[in-house]
Amino acid sequence: MKQNGARRVGAVTAALVLGLVTAAPPASAANPAGVASVGSAEFTKAGTRVTVAPLAPCAVDGTTSNKSEAVSRTGVRFGAGTSSCTTAVADPDNGTTTSTSEAVGAEFELSALMSAGGPRLRVARWKVTCVGTVSGTSAGWAADGLQGFAGLPEQIPTNYVHEVKSGDGTVLATATFGETANPDPNDGSIAMTMLHLRFTEASTVTGDVVLGATACSPTP
Repeated sequence: MKQNGARRVGAVTAALVLGLVTAAPPASAANPAGVASVGSAEFTKAGTRVTVAPLAPCAVDGTTSNKSEAVSRTGVRFGAGTSSCTTAVADPDNGTTTSTSEAVGAEFELSALMSAGGPRLRVARWKVTCVGTVSGTSAGWAADGLQGFAGLPEQIPTNYVHEVKSGDGTVLATATFGETANPDPNDGSIAMTMLHLRFTEASTVTGDVVLGATACSPTP
């Protein structure tokens, strides 16, 4: 895992927060060949169900580019975003390829926790990327202009879990940055979510919100 960069919470012009994780060499693929989406939401608050289907999904073996306009629902907003899932020839002599699956978005906001005394969460700009090669995969993420995530470290490691609290210290949700998943046994494929928000029982909200998702497998 490689970490570099810095960030200042609440500053839209902050330097990028970067994360990178590399998977092991391939055996067989468990994750898709290459997919990405801007985000999604599925939660219930005060009896009202809020659903945002995966935004701007793409796949290297399907729709290779997509875009979504800004979407607002009660308690959550996704700004406009784009996705791209492409394949390029890496070695013409041997017929090997490289896949790149990426989602990029802006102006994300979660206000669902404010009625429980929680903060308004914002991410000004972000991206998540998954690259597949013949020898394995790698995934990375970047975020800029984070607000409401009090106490984040200067460098955010992959799979970092941040507790979102109310003013009295009650944990209302967890926010996992750079959430990664590898098959067991590891076959070289990988999945990454830039930000995964999960509500706790104390918030009176049930469900979760995903911001930036991608997955890829080693290429043939």
